[in-house]
Amino acid sequence: MSERGPMALAEAGSAGAELDPRGRFVAPWRLTPVLPSPDRAARVISRNIRVYRRGWVYLISGFVEPFLYLLSMGVGLSHLVGGLSVGNKAVTYAQFVAPGLLAAQAMNGAIFDSTYNLYYKLKYAHTYEAVLATPISTSDLALGELGWAVLRGTIYAAAFLAVMAGLGMVDSYWAIACLPVATLLSFCFAGLGMAVTSYMRSWQDLDTAALALLPLFLFSGTFYPLSVYPGALAWLVRVSPLYQGVDVIRSLDVGAVSVGLIWHVAELSALGVLGLVLAGRRLQALLAP
Repeated sequence: MSERGPMALAEAGSAGAELDPRGRFVAPWRLTPVLPSPDRAARVISRNIRVYRRGWVYLISGFVEPFLYLLSMGVGLSHLVGGLSVGNKAVTYAQFVAPGLLAAQAMNGAIFDSTYNLYYKLKYAHTYEAVLATPISTSDLALGELGWAVLRGTIYAAAFLAVMAGLGMVDSYWAIACLPVATLLSFCFAGLGMAVTSYMRSWQDLDTAALALLPLFLFSGTFYPLSVYPGALAWLVRVSPLYQGVDVIRSLDVGAVSVGLIWHVAELSALGVLGLVLAGRRLQALLAP
């Protein structure tokens, strides 16, 4: 019998609540996984937007780093490196680097909220326990947090694409499709980031996982063509999720469109869905045992 007493049990029963194995009252929507509701997930996104009204400096700071990379490595080294080719089209080094940085922007914008922010709200702030006291389920929560991470990555990518256009680094009307591909790339990394973070036990674990992002950023075709890598390393680069986005966005930017790009899109979509499903199940296990 729960320590809350017979009166509390009666009130809980009339409200439709049930008891978990520990004798705690649990709302019905927390007991079993359900399909997420877009409306309730949108409320989670809305909450994050309101939070960032006061933390807008952290949001804006994400625009600065890739712009500096573009000026230093793209524009600064362009005269030293010489021309490169994408498909059958010759491009300058600045035009080669810019789409890679656009893809990295989409990744970085999504990964921060799906890792560090998610871990903080899950383990320290206990934000989700308050959220789940409402009709929002763990599935809604997973979809909403992923949606916010994707939105942030898309905002970063859109701003960077505008900078590229202003600097004359957009060579084709196909570049319009770079933004939805960047959104897909954000979806992929947001899903994977949430899934990995749900297994983290401490900040040290999270920092160790974050170490993988630096070589991913540097060696996924962002700054160098695939041909400069030796055989085994080239294979690893080719299967990395960031390379899929870099190759598609770079090809669209210069108009070198081919059927082979569909495989990149399919891999990003599959990884994003896998991450979302796994993250939803992990949040269900952690928050509504």
